[in-house]
Amino acid sequence: MTRLYNDPADFADEATDGFVAANGRRVRKVHGGVARSTTSPEGAVALVIGGGSGHYPAFGGLVGYGLAAGAAMGNLFASPSAQQVAAVARASEHGGGVLLSYGNYAGDVLNFDAAARTLEADGIAVRTVRVTDDVTSAPADRAHERRGIAGDLCVFKVAGAAAERGDDLDAVTAIADRANARTRSFGVAFSGCSLPGADEPLFEVPEGRMAVGMGIHGERGIDETDVPTADELASLLLARLLDELPSGVTAAGARVAPILNGLGSVKYEELFVVYRSVQRLLADAGVVIVEPEVGELVTSFDMAGVSLTLFWLDDELEELWAAPADAPAYRKGGSVPQDRVAESVLDADAAPDAVGPAADESRAAASTIAAGLATVRAVVDEHADELGRIDAIAGDGDHGIGMQRGSHAAEAAAADAVARGAGAGTVLRIAGDAWSDKAGGTSGAIWGAALEALGRVLGDDARPAAATVAQAVGAATEAVRAFGATVGDKTMVDALVPFDEVLRSRIDEGVPLAEAWRAAASAAQEAADRTSELLPRKGRARTHAEHAVGTPDPGAVSFALIVAAVSP
Repeated sequence: MTRLYNDPADFADEATDGFVAANGRRVRKVHGGVARSTTSPEGAVALVIGGGSGHYPAFGGLVGYGLAAGAAMGNLFASPSAQQVAAVARASEHGGGVLLSYGNYAGDVLNFDAAARTLEADGIAVRTVRVTDDVTSAPADRAHERRGIAGDLCVFKVAGAAAERGDDLDAVTAIADRANARTRSFGVAFSGCSLPGADEPLFEVPEGRMAVGMGIHGERGIDETDVPTADELASLLLARLLDELPSGVTAAGARVAPILNGLGSVKYEELFVVYRSVQRLLADAGVVIVEPEVGELVTSFDMAGVSLTLFWLDDELEELWAAPADAPAYRKGGSVPQDRVAESVLDADAAPDAVGPAADESRAAASTIAAGLATVRAVVDEHADELGRIDAIAGDGDHGIGMQRGSHAAEAAAADAVARGAGAGTVLRIAGDAWSDKAGGTSGAIWGAALEALGRVLGDDARPAAATVAQAVGAATEAVRAFGATVGDKTMVDALVPFDEVLRSRIDEGVPLAEAWRAAASAAQEAADRTSELLPRKGRARTHAEHAVGTPDPGAVSFALIVAAVSP
């Protein structure tokens, strides 16, 4: 369990502050994460990596010479927001474009892709490489669906080295793609991890048993077996990885960089005992070992677990794998002289969002909306632990804390906008941006888009009529559905669509807004309850779908709670 923390909601931010304070020679804090505190040549490609916190040394610990230029760091196990990714990229780029690279998780994809669109609109060239090394998360014929685990390091290391030697953006991207295609990982866990403030781990493994194929966000394994000896574990890991070699690779005579990775609370000495057998078995298979790594490289907070990665090298990848690197948590080769960024380069706070003219009636509605967002924050606070618990059944357990961070930020931003005279539409837009930025993850992106769509339709010119409210809810529904989920996928959409349909039909019938809203909220609650019968087809829970049957979807549940609480 996690013992040292203050407010659990502040843990990731405070950990980042401490990390920067301890490593100021290499990194500096910027909005959304960290960037190098040392200079890079003009025209150099900027490798920007990232994901949720809780995986140290990934991601901030891998920022430095020969590795990443910056790291966007979300809340615990939650992707950084699009705003955070874009801010880190802007602080890290030097005119050569940006390569975004991260593990292939739904929230990261949503937010990094949105950031890429924003950066491209600003004239910054962007490429993306998603890491897909976990062989247990999808079959080989759907390798593009696999998630990224410790293979992150292989892709980041060679891409960073290629950028450091002066390769252009397309060349760095091609090298990162090739590294990803030649990397395979497989992991096991002996216990789950516990987030700060949680009374229980995200999943439990019975005494004497081992979960096979777990994820690095507390996702439970796809199978379970008795705890083996160290030699037996090495055989299990290697058998699976040698069974699926990259295209064109034959084990005998091939050169490979093995990474035996501790997930958080397996001791280094235990890892060395296992690696002793890994090395012997690889040699027996005729594989040539090149610069292995044993230690904690991509962790899962305090999980007791181990993963093995095989990075199958070619001549160029081997050269880049061996190239010098100097980051807070990963160093290779001799020291490299580096100049510090000028003191004038600061992460200045952004100016508040502009507030334009608004009708008095819209300002009155804005005050009501701000009060409604305060109610949202209160209901989320009340149910955060339960939302986290049901999210942990087949997911990563971060839904409650993510909703808390988002709703708190939205409430504060809305109150500030109202104080500056904003109308209803502007308040919702500003609140949505704050929710997305602070919460990160899939839910942050979804709620940010929903609030922005509501505000876009309501506008600042008049007090919204019932029909306009219904139209705004319809726009929010379409904004959420644009992320790809449909009814039946076991997501927030399962509650949102019935809410939208009932609200619209009742208002079309002439029913007063308050009565129509209550009917719609009741439909949303019934639909949320019915999600317990569904198998998830989207997000992290998809890999462990059978575990979610019997438990409602946390996104649908939180939506139903919110619309019931803010009924007019």
